[in-house]
Amino acid sequence: MNETRSVGTAGRSRGRRFATALATAALAVTVATACSDAAHEEDRRAPADQAEAAAIEWGPCPAAAEGAPRDPGLTCATVEVPLNYDEPDGASIEVAVSRLAAADPAERHGVLLLNPGGPALSGLDMPGTMAPTLPQSVLDGYDLIGFDPRGVEHSTPQSCGLEVASVPGHFPYPAADGSIDANVELARTEAQKCAATENLRYFTTANTARDLDRVREALGEQKISYWGQSYGTYLGAVYSSLYPERTDRMILEGNIDPTQVWSGVLEGWGESMAERFPDAAAVAAAQNDTLGLGGTVDEVTRTYLALADRLDREPAPVPGTEQSMDGATLRIATYALLLDNENLPILAQVWKAAANLADGRLTAADGEVLAQVFAEAPPTPGVPTDNQATMFLALTCGDAEWSHDVADYAGRSAAHREAWPLTAGMPANIWPCAFWPAPIEKPVTVTDEGPGDILILQNRRDHATSWASGQGLRQVLGDRAAFVGVENGGHYVYDAGSACADRATVDFLSTGHLPEEDVFCTDVERN
Repeated sequence: MNETRSVGTAGRSRGRRFATALATAALAVTVATACSDAAHEEDRRAPADQAEAAAIEWGPCPAAAEGAPRDPGLTCATVEVPLNYDEPDGASIEVAVSRLAAADPAERHGVLLLNPGGPALSGLDMPGTMAPTLPQSVLDGYDLIGFDPRGVEHSTPQSCGLEVASVPGHFPYPAADGSIDANVELARTEAQKCAATENLRYFTTANTARDLDRVREALGEQKISYWGQSYGTYLGAVYSSLYPERTDRMILEGNIDPTQVWSGVLEGWGESMAERFPDAAAVAAAQNDTLGLGGTVDEVTRTYLALADRLDREPAPVPGTEQSMDGATLRIATYALLLDNENLPILAQVWKAAANLADGRLTAADGEVLAQVFAEAPPTPGVPTDNQATMFLALTCGDAEWSHDVADYAGRSAAHREAWPLTAGMPANIWPCAFWPAPIEKPVTVTDEGPGDILILQNRRDHATSWASGQGLRQVLGDRAAFVGVENGGHYVYDAGSACADRATVDFLSTGHLPEEDVFCTDVERN
């Protein structure tokens, strides 16, 4: 799941600085109505022509984190939605939305809602970060609409008071000897804290999808177009299943298989990391004269695994700080930087710096690299520091029920650790979801029922949302969708080096016509 885009100013500026890439690397990652099946059908049958007149009053946007991009043309507003859709006249919450208006009102087609994934990433600034990557025809034709999903940042932010405030900090890497005892205790403690957080159980993907339909109404639109990345593909698939007649053109990029939410999605990381890692190892091998990590992919891989194991057993203190580099930190940095091909040379430098640190021969250049690894993303004013971690857990634990068998987690983690050493047993390990209360409703069933208006974009070697996951979504959606696969690594498809994929994306947004058959793009060189 996701994900931020990059270090520095690379590519399309989807991403943030290096620290943000690390702080928000999550799943590159149905849903519910505590209502009955009849209520689901009511959601489906609601006529599109009941869209209300535009009710949004656009104004200044709320304060962003220091250094965060903000397009000067962006305006913001809030939409009031029910906390619990089973009690629509009960308590309400606010959803923050943003707009970058269509450049040419005469050419305007409609609205394009954007979601960057996560789960639990803010999307308020996404119109501004996406706009530079889009052709004028798309900017003329659409109001670009961003939003913070319910519970996230400016949309009634939630907090469990977690001490581990970052999403990667929750990645449950076992101890050096494979024990998961510490993971079990942390999972139990955090589940108890979140269970005591009033109303958190209503912050689910299904209710977020229902919020989007309230946003559609407030925008005065009968239909919406949508572009979701990573977890945003699941949100889009759920919306299109609850409201199939209210979608216009939907793009899903870096995809979640809705039949695997969520433990199955996470367990897939072991195999997908094994498929993606050689891209980075090849970059490091090409610089063996200066890095000394190995002259082949296999040699670099062995060096990396030995280093991670060594740091598991003997974390290396970082001079001048109170921090240490351990195996989990190395693996988290690797996961984050693999999201974008432009970061692979930087990742090789991180490996070298970590190796030098472990050997006690850190250079000034190594210190600069590691300073970025340990830098913290700046907080957003008025938002709890554990907001993203809280909402990550609320969604991954609250969308679908998890196994509560602690012994089974230990066994599967050990098996995973042996089969997929790059991820060291983490993907199959225990999460707080094992101690979470039962979800308020069953997951929304994503099906092939509805108009053919969905374009799926998927890289072959995406470690956050795998090729198999994208194929799973393709199969579930059937004739509703067309599939554009790219022979590329990384989590981003559009504006990531394939003119073939970019052309298919823009053609669909411009015309509404899907490719007549699935497309496989081979115009990207292997990194």
